[in-house]
Amino acid sequence: MTSNDALASPSGPGTPDVRPVLAEVVRSGFLEGRHRGSLVLLAADGSVEYALGDPAAPVFPRSSNKPMQAAAILRAGLDLSGERLALAAASHSGEDFHLALVATMLAEHGLSPADLQTPPDLPLDPVEAEAYLASGRVREPITMNCSGKHAAMLAVCARSGWDTASYLDPAHPLQQLVHQVIEEAAGEPVAAVGTDGCGAPLMAIGLTGLARAFRSFVLAERGTAERRVADAMRAHPEYVAGTRRPDTWLMRELPGTLSKMGAEAVQALALPDGRALAFKIEDGSTRALGPVLARALELLGVDAPVVSRVGRAPLTGGAVEVGEVRAAF
Repeated sequence: MTSNDALASPSGPGTPDVRPVLAEVVRSGFLEGRHRGSLVLLAADGSVEYALGDPAAPVFPRSSNKPMQAAAILRAGLDLSGERLALAAASHSGEDFHLALVATMLAEHGLSPADLQTPPDLPLDPVEAEAYLASGRVREPITMNCSGKHAAMLAVCARSGWDTASYLDPAHPLQQLVHQVIEEAAGEPVAAVGTDGCGAPLMAIGLTGLARAFRSFVLAERGTAERRVADAMRAHPEYVAGTRRPDTWLMRELPGTLSKMGAEAVQALALPDGRALAFKIEDGSTRALGPVLARALELLGVDAPVVSRVGRAPLTGGAVEVGEVRAAF
């Protein structure tokens, strides 16, 4: 009996909603902990091939919604391409080339970093954060990992004559368009609207809808906003994430793949033939992302060195490897 069999969700009236175990934490041969969640895999034709938990239940995809937000920016009339469009869909690492392009994008539209409404933050990448602090710099809005998206949102507002001070209001014309694009791509209505960590409106959809959205982007007709976003992200993955990030590795080493993680341990990915996946670790622990993603890719039939690289999540004790976080399905 597997751990998922032993810890399967109970059924019946009044029973608690317990998600299945997606990952196990094993230290020195001892099962130290478990990470539960929901997951869905779509076949190339869009049908559900494999599911765990409740992938129809709404979740906040967090930054996994960024491709849809970037498509809305294009639909609103901002002509972005290449690295600029990739950065508009990014959770960037805060590397120098990220911050330089954010500043350039703002300046190109008569804006400045002072217009950003992202909260002051350190670089997302720990290596970059250490170097940033060592140089004597302090938290700034431009350093926050969503600043590329916000720069693009501000730019399209400036171009369209929309108010830039209220660009994060859910009632703002741009955010209403984002809402529409997410519903179209997911094939389902937005279940709730909240506020993301960067301050932008956040639309909840199911994991199946999220996987459908990514699938629709890679299969979209050339020249559409959706395909332009997918192509820019895949051509410039280091601007979507960073030089030390799994999304970058996957899009670089699996040609045609579209991949985007989100906070609270959300991941969505689509392969160029339409196979797709989405999952969320219920407790938000990002340490389980890699092992679960690697196992999901294996179940989709992906066999490549990058899968093992992404899936490796060692545990250390006294600076020595003593265990791992591993997939449990």
